[in-house]
Amino acid sequence: MSQVALITGGAVRVGRAISLALADKGYDLAVSYNSSREPAKDLQKSLEREGRKVLLLEGDLSCPETIKDFANSFQNHFQRLDLLVNNAANFFSTPLLDTDCDEWDKVMAVNLRAPHLLVKEFSNLLAECSGSVINISDHLGLNPRVSYAHHSIAKAGLISLTQIQALALAPRVRVNAIAPGLVLPPEGMDQERYEKEVDKTLLKRAGTVDEVTQAITFLLNSPSITGQTIVVDGR
Repeated sequence: MSQVALITGGAVRVGRAISLALADKGYDLAVSYNSSREPAKDLQKSLEREGRKVLLLEGDLSCPETIKDFANSFQNHFQRLDLLVNNAANFFSTPLLDTDCDEWDKVMAVNLRAPHLLVKEFSNLLAECSGSVINISDHLGLNPRVSYAHHSIAKAGLISLTQIQALALAPRVRVNAIAPGLVLPPEGMDQERYEKEVDKTLLKRAGTVDEVTQAITFLLNSPSITGQTIVVDGR
């Protein structure tokens, strides 16, 4: 029986690269998305042609009811879960003092609360398989920016949540995080600004999505590592 992975936000950008890499390693997939229906359908068709089983889960992870629906749909389709990748995120560039309650809550709900609720819903399945959770944080969780204030705070919280989840789910389930840096230009950032940000790194180069998937592979192959965050930011 193939191993099964659930990747939130797995249809586009870094999430899509993670989905493709795991499928290449033989995983069947459940891929969640919110507004990326066409890329999700395209991913499903492509991977099913290669013999993988792919379940698409559409919904807004800021709604707790969506997460319960995901769990029900998943368990109607798969009997095991070996890996949960909490990748879905929203990203608003708003200075701290301009952030209102609605935007604050949207950011915290998707970036921090959803990974908790997903682990809560799937913890039993993960434990049955001695599975893993990998939370995709952000280098801003360690090096916060005023211009991405609530995003930085949420991603810092996700790193802390990773440590607490590792304690709570041990010894059956390992929980780790990856904090990518500039592996893709943020949406809305022009090329000139992106190049200036890259130039601030010690290595003077942007990372790649392949380096993120390599970090995932490393964690999956490291049974003694839990509660840790791997930073992939060139700093």
